[in-house]
Amino acid sequence: MSIKPINVGLLGIGTVGGGTFTVLQRNAEEITRRAGRPIRITMVADRNLDLARKITEGTCRVTDDAFAVVSDPEVDIVIELIGGYGVAKELVMKAISNGKHVVTANKALLATHGNEIFEAAQEQGVMVAFEAAIAGGIPIVKAVREGLTANRIEWVAGIINGTTNFILSEMRDKGLDFDVVLKEAQRLGYAEADPTFDIEGVDAAHKITLLASLAFGIPVQFDKAHIEGISKLDAIDIQYAEQLGYRIKLLGISKRTEEGVELRVHPTLIPSKRLIANVEGAMNAVLVHGDAVGPTLYYGKGAGAEPTASAVIADLVDVTRMHTADPENRVPHLAFQPNAMSDLKILPMDEVQTSYYLRLRVQDKTGALADITRLLADEQISIGAVIQKEPGEGEAQADLILLTHQTREKRINAAIVKIEALGVVAGKVTKLRMEELGK
Repeated sequence: MSIKPINVGLLGIGTVGGGTFTVLQRNAEEITRRAGRPIRITMVADRNLDLARKITEGTCRVTDDAFAVVSDPEVDIVIELIGGYGVAKELVMKAISNGKHVVTANKALLATHGNEIFEAAQEQGVMVAFEAAIAGGIPIVKAVREGLTANRIEWVAGIINGTTNFILSEMRDKGLDFDVVLKEAQRLGYAEADPTFDIEGVDAAHKITLLASLAFGIPVQFDKAHIEGISKLDAIDIQYAEQLGYRIKLLGISKRTEEGVELRVHPTLIPSKRLIANVEGAMNAVLVHGDAVGPTLYYGKGAGAEPTASAVIADLVDVTRMHTADPENRVPHLAFQPNAMSDLKILPMDEVQTSYYLRLRVQDKTGALADITRLLADEQISIGAVIQKEPGEGEAQADLILLTHQTREKRINAAIVKIEALGVVAGKVTKLRMEELGK
């Protein structure tokens, strides 16, 4: 007897949707052997009917009404690839209330409305799988949620936005300014016409919010994340960081501390010898530190049609295998049992502790450095390294770079206000955070 296939409805057949359709067809035999039954897309919704018909070549029903898909009694699993949190949320909630499992790549939706969505899925006894929402084809959700179950996870740090990593790699390689490289990234298709979500760190913040929930068993709290992008980063700081043995990367970071959970996205100096510091171009990498296993690194393509499709289909296979299982025995959405979530608070940025890179324009006067170090000492901040540049020909000012030891953000901010008020310091102090990521 032949086993009944599982029927899938696909919402959106753009880049990732098209890739999912292609890979599912190409590897159908392999996937069936793994899943235990055939997985087939039986219905596709897309505004562009011509495109949908062209890709599917008459193998399934095509409609421009996504709501028809989530309400179709024949559909077992809905793949949501529309994006955003307007109609996508309505469709996901409708699919869940109709008793359908959902596979999505929508990090914005889950980072903002995940708690509500997972709760609804829990009540209906269906699964919401989102491997494709974080770091494209890298199986990071599965690694954290299942592979590292034995560990108390201490911290997660990731290069989880390919656009910004590509821009930073180019700035470093070619010594170019941000604006120039952004235009190039747009021309090559690495950056969107409106790149705000990527370059201002919002996309990375959606992803680290979800990773923090998986790592620490806390509800998703995107509104509490500290978010800084790379648009204000100067090429000169990338060069100085290099000279000091560091690379600058936009990192999503979440750490468990005695006081709560750190949740932040910002440009970060990382020692050049770390593997993650050498992740270039549009590649992604996530470093997860567990108490038993130590640091583990996951590297791969964070975007693109087939890498993301790889994650979408892995979720389809998971859901297919667990489809008939008692909901109580499935892997929980956020790794921890829903009734055992923690209420660890997210720390405000002021309370975060890390080391800092400071760059100042200082007048070439005796005692200038002594004044600055005194103000840092007043805030109990000690200095790890100093680079004093000679003033250029005919200039009265020079760059001074200081690396501090660990301190609290509010202390460094208080010190900077005092330093900027000194007569010998011109303009604003540039402040960047540093992470060792070693243990």
